[in-house]
Amino acid sequence: MPKFSLDFTIHPRLQPIKQQLFWALAALSLLAILASLLLEELVFLALPFGVLLAYQALVDYRVIYYLLFTTLPLSTEVFFSDSLATDLPTEPLIVGVLLLYILLVLTKPKTISGAFWLHPLSLLLLLHFAWTAFSCLLSDSFTISLKFTLAKLWYIGCFYFMTGHLIRKEKQLHHLWWWVIIPLAFASFKVVAHHALLDFGFKEINRATSPFFRNHVNYAAVLTFFLPILYFFGRNLKKWSWGQLFIGASFCLFFFGMLTAYTRAAYVSLVLSVVAYFIIQFKLMRWALLGAILAVVLAFGYLIKDNNFMELAPSERTISHKEFGDIVAATYKLEDVSTSERYYRWIAGARMSTEAPWVGFGPGTFYTYYKQYSLNRFQTYVSDNPERSGIHNYFLMLLVEQGYLGMLFFIFFLFYGLILGEKVYHQSQDVRQKRATMGLMMMLVIISAFLLMNDLIETDKVGSFFFFAMAILVNFDLRNRALLNSPKDVSQ
Repeated sequence: MPKFSLDFTIHPRLQPIKQQLFWALAALSLLAILASLLLEELVFLALPFGVLLAYQALVDYRVIYYLLFTTLPLSTEVFFSDSLATDLPTEPLIVGVLLLYILLVLTKPKTISGAFWLHPLSLLLLLHFAWTAFSCLLSDSFTISLKFTLAKLWYIGCFYFMTGHLIRKEKQLHHLWWWVIIPLAFASFKVVAHHALLDFGFKEINRATSPFFRNHVNYAAVLTFFLPILYFFGRNLKKWSWGQLFIGASFCLFFFGMLTAYTRAAYVSLVLSVVAYFIIQFKLMRWALLGAILAVVLAFGYLIKDNNFMELAPSERTISHKEFGDIVAATYKLEDVSTSERYYRWIAGARMSTEAPWVGFGPGTFYTYYKQYSLNRFQTYVSDNPERSGIHNYFLMLLVEQGYLGMLFFIFFLFYGLILGEKVYHQSQDVRQKRATMGLMMMLVIISAFLLMNDLIETDKVGSFFFFAMAILVNFDLRNRALLNSPKDVSQ
């Protein structure tokens, strides 16, 4: 099992006052409990935990980062109103880690890797964020776009730049995976057990995923992109050790959970990740990406020629099915209501893109405006969209909300990351790093496949690992460069 290497001892400068700090925290906790009882507000109970986290940040800020990854599988979405929601406890921790990183940059700039910041992938990510911020300033709904942009800021700062600072070698990645996999296995076991009590019914899966996962798509996505991580992580462990047995059991649990999540995108993306494995092995990533671009262009060209997209309009046979097998058959026949609803929103998004092609309507604004650009011919009985969900295609969402440049900047970032990962894999001399790289690459391929049908990159359980994987690839690339320039093992 894992051997954690974090130092939890108190900082030397705090040793003389540790007893005073203890009593101060105890008094604060008592006051918070009294205030909560007298004012009937549970929010006061969070105050001692906030102070404790601040104290831990002074002792060893790395613990806060690891704690964040431990809580990611267990986070739950809390709604304060129809338009205001957050993920607890992760979102406050994400903001806290971002603030810690900013303090590090300001107070200890020499500890920050300039090579990481100046890496081409980092520069492409900064360009992507800069355009998001620019389109926010020109947004038709500035308040909505500002919330979206701030969330993007702390996701990038926490999961990309703080990861780049803390997780620089495969050994550190090895330790971190334990902090994620153990709670994720617990959350997955809860869902599977709850779903079993519901006879693994298709309609009941969303009931089983609560409270740890928003819905069956989010649940299936996380389990799917962790399957290659578990496989290659397990291969890096000692054979027949307790750790490897636990990872093997978790792999079986995740695979079964993915199968019973009844999510078509999960099955397709897992197959694509296996195909990507061979693409990476034979150094065909550039050709694969070029082929993907060509396929999209040809498909789009066919749909707009002579208005062929009208053939996709729903008919009286387009219904919401109660069994997963019926959905698969209906998808093949283009008669499934969820697919038809996607057409409804995609066509609205395409029409919106012609209205504001360069800067878009503003980050996060698709839901606000899309219905006035929709075609009634494609409307279904689920088009009221009471859950306020998005366009269900991240690339099209960027086109609508940030214009052509916004979409292209993200595509450049994604494609370069995939090309970089292939290079890192073949240049890695350490077999453990090689396996870790392949796991991260297959994770990115699965997330990218989901982005074609969903907007999951803005959620804490998916977007976090997307930026995390990119940061690790950059550090592995920098390590490989150092090894090429020096015969000595830089891991020492």
